[in-house]
Amino acid sequence: METRNVGHSDLVVSVAGLGCNNFGMRADEARTAEIVNAAIDAGINFFDTARSYGGGQSEQFLGSALGKRRSDVVIATKFGSPTGPDDRNGSRDTVMTQVEESLTALGSDYIDLYQLHFTDARTPIQETLEALNDLVTQGKVRYIGCSNFTGWQIADADWIAETQGLAHFVSLQNEWSLLARGIETEVLGACERFGLGVLPYFPLASGVLTGKVKRGEAPPEGSRLNAPYFAAYLNDVNHTKVEKLEAWTAEHGRSLTEVALSYLASNPLTASVIAGATSPEQVAANAAATKTDLTAEERAELATLVA
Repeated sequence: METRNVGHSDLVVSVAGLGCNNFGMRADEARTAEIVNAAIDAGINFFDTARSYGGGQSEQFLGSALGKRRSDVVIATKFGSPTGPDDRNGSRDTVMTQVEESLTALGSDYIDLYQLHFTDARTPIQETLEALNDLVTQGKVRYIGCSNFTGWQIADADWIAETQGLAHFVSLQNEWSLLARGIETEVLGACERFGLGVLPYFPLASGVLTGKVKRGEAPPEGSRLNAPYFAAYLNDVNHTKVEKLEAWTAEHGRSLTEVALSYLASNPLTASVIAGATSPEQVAANAAATKTDLTAEERAELATLVA
C-alpha cells in the first residue's frame, strides 16, 4: 500500500483510507472490529471518524477495535457538526468540549488529525484556530484540518494562522468523486497553494460509481441509496456519466470502482481516499482498487467524459 504525507505534516497515511461513518449505524461493535481488522490486514493505517457519527458510537467502536494497536495507525476525527441554524459549531466551547468527548470515546490521549466538520458563519475562524492551537500546544492534538471549506475560506484561515502565529490546517476533507467534481474549480488550487493534503469523501458517490445500480433499477435492500439524501445521486445525468465511464473502463481493462478510486488517488494533491465499508470484504476490495497509476492524460480523459 502506497503512503503519503498529509499536506506539509509528518502524518504518513495509506493512500486508501477507511471512512468510519457506518460504525454505530450500519455496523455494530462486532462488525466494526471485523472491518477494522480487515482494513489493517489490507495495509490501511488511516481511519477517519467524527464525533457525530453513530451518535458517538463510531469513535467508541473504532477505539475498542484498535485496542493496543492505537499507536500503529493514524486517527482523524471531526468536531462541530451543527445541530441547528444557531449552533456555534466552531466556537471555543465546542472545540474544548468535543475534543474531551472524542478522546474518551476513542480511549486515546491524543488525536492525530482534528478537523472542523463544517464551517461556522457565526464564529470567527480565528476563535476556532486559537482553540485548536491550544490543543496542539497541550499535545492532545497533533495536527488540525478542515472539512467542507471553499477556496477563499482555506486562504482566509491560512492567512490568520500565519499572521497570528497559530497552527495551520494541514488537510481538507470535501466531497470529491467523478460525479462530484466541484472542488476541482478552485478548492484544489487553494490546497496546493497553502499546502493542504486532500482527503476526498464519498469517492464512490455512495455506491453509484460501483456500477451496481443500473438505470431504472431500485437500489439493493439495505443500501443507503434508498435514503432520500443519497437517492439524489440516482438521476439520468449521473446514469449517463456512469455508462460512459463503464465503456472507458471496459476498453482499458479496469473496473469502474478501480477507476473511480484511482482517479482521486492518482492526483498528487490527494493524501488518502476515504471510502466507507460495511463488511470486511468491501474494505479489502476498496483497498485493492485504490491505485495511483492513472496518468494525467487518463485523468483528463475521464474528466471530459463526465464534464
